[in-house]
Amino acid sequence: MSTSKFHPVVPSGSFGKWIDNLFNATMTDVLGSDFTISSPSVNVEEHEDHFDLKLAAPGLEKSDFQLRIENDSLIISAEKKTETEETQKRFTRREFNYSTFRRSFQLDDSIHREGISASYENGVLNVRLPKKEESWKKPSATTIEIK
Repeated sequence: MSTSKFHPVVPSGSFGKWIDNLFNATMTDVLGSDFTISSPSVNVEEHEDHFDLKLAAPGLEKSDFQLRIENDSLIISAEKKTETEETQKRFTRREFNYSTFRRSFQLDDSIHREGISASYENGVLNVRLPKKEESWKKPSATTIEIK
């Protein structure tokens, strides 16, 4: 039986493949999902009298969100803290997870700020941004006199 020395820095496969894997890894691959900063995906749909903003944020509770208007921007943020503790005969294991995000959206003058509403269902935050009535009502046809 022969022995060989283990070198943890030198990859066991081809060096080129090892370099490719190293530089193609995401932060989630390297650090794990608990350490990544996430920015949830958002879809915005415009309708005649309102905008619908849909933000994908699965795994959160309604109470994790905070919505506010600040300096003509709608700011949506969420914070979730999770802690678990398991105690057995000779050891205690504690784990915690902390995730947060913040998105902001510039509101123009056509948005009726007091009418903004939000709901959270099936991992999607739905924000309804009503337009001011004068911005979506079409003016009636008028005749212009030629002088």
